[in-house]
Amino acid sequence: MLDCIIVGSGPAGISAALTLKANGKNFMIFGSPDLSEKISKAELIRNYPGLSNVTGEGFSAALKAQLAEAKIEIKNEKVAGVYALKEKFSVLTQENNAYESKTVILACGVESIKPIDGEEAFLGRGVSYCATCDGFLYKGKTIAVVCTTKRLEHEIVYLADLAEKVYLVALYKDVAPMPKNVTLLKKIPKQIAGERRVERLVFAAPPAENIPADLPVDGVFALRECIAPTVLVGGLEAENGHVKTDKNTATNLKGCFAAGDCTGRPYQYAKAVGEGNIAAHSVVEFLK
Repeated sequence: MLDCIIVGSGPAGISAALTLKANGKNFMIFGSPDLSEKISKAELIRNYPGLSNVTGEGFSAALKAQLAEAKIEIKNEKVAGVYALKEKFSVLTQENNAYESKTVILACGVESIKPIDGEEAFLGRGVSYCATCDGFLYKGKTIAVVCTTKRLEHEIVYLADLAEKVYLVALYKDVAPMPKNVTLLKKIPKQIAGERRVERLVFAAPPAENIPADLPVDGVFALRECIAPTVLVGGLEAENGHVKTDKNTATNLKGCFAAGDCTGRPYQYAKAVGEGNIAAHSVVEFLK
């Protein structure tokens, strides 16, 4: 069993990983090997101590080099759920793999796009964040996919192989060619609605002449880089839309810690790195 699992490969997760490595702990860090997309797209980072006017690409390259020097490998799997058991945590990924750990550090950041009205209410009743986990439930059915990043287009193709019809709401540019049963909609969804289960996706205005504003669907997949931690971890306490923690980064769940943007403002790299370091030290103390 692992000592710790870190969810997220941004500055907070990397800081936690480096500290756990220095303390000789057995851990895994899950995320993209390309690290945070928000970092790489930054034009200039002006307020990080010791790095004057570094570009986002330069900062990302420095982080990758440090991980390589420390021989820390990022597990390129997307975490779909974290389950707090009696004396351990079970972490499931969208690749259908399961891992067990004594502790967890949530460093999964925040999604810049707000949830759709009705999204959280219909979670598990027609709303899903995991194509490989739940796609088979919609074989031969009609679904909508709201995707925020090009990096998750392979999941859209996967769903298109299962569903009869897919309506793609792409909240990014340069959408790749899609299978014939995928219709691209250039509108922002307003609401996910239904009775006991998802029945329709509502737009503020008709997305096309032949597409109604009230679009009948059997399910909605929200594909984002970040999943809200309270959705990822059942029973996790939130405050003002962020994970509630104490000064040692501990959450209300024993053995679960959180660091970085997911714990609240300011959304700055220096704050994230500091909290990642504190979370790792808290894990070390907890394991004692």
